[in-house]
Amino acid sequence: MINEDDRTQEQMKTHTWLVVGTDSFMSGWGEARNGLSYAAWACLPDDRDRVFNWVEGRSDMKRVREVSELDKRYYAPGAAHCHIYVVEPGHPALN
Repeated sequence: MINEDDRTQEQMKTHTWLVVGTDSFMSGWGEARNGLSYAAWACLPDDRDRVFNWVEGRSDMKRVREVSELDKRYYAPGAAHCHIYVVEPGHPALN
């Protein structure tokens, strides 16, 4: 599995809430040609509702779910590719 995480070491301590979706556009080809592609947005726990609503409103995201990384790092079961993006001030999810 290919796992890309855009967070810095410091952000991994603060942005511990992930909103994860199965990417219907990227699954099945490219780096995920042999399986599913997951996209996740790491955010502060206080921002989780706004980020969840933003991801759920995207037409390319299916099966949107939430995961806390307080106890351990997220592992994307069944995914061929997983990319974790960072939600910071100015991100569209927070507008």
